[in-house]
Amino acid sequence: MKIYRPEGRCNISGERVRAARERAGISQERLAYKIQIAGLDITQKAISRIETGDRIVADYELEYLADAIGVTIYYLLGKE
Repeated sequence: MKIYRPEGRCNISGERVRAARERAGISQERLAYKIQIAGLDITQKAISRIETGDRIVADYELEYLADAIGVTIYYLLGKE
């Protein structure tokens, strides 16, 4: 499968994940922990790769990310 990388990124939500995480005052490690507690196995390294655009974000992961940092999926997708 060909992965298209607009602007060299694998996702469009990573920059917003980082911004919301920093606004919430939590580390990547803490974010990964909160998501793990909610039921999704994700590591700090995966969070880092999402934020830098080096990792694809699955649609079901957006809900976990949004809930853990207190934003909506629409915000992560740049729709609000």
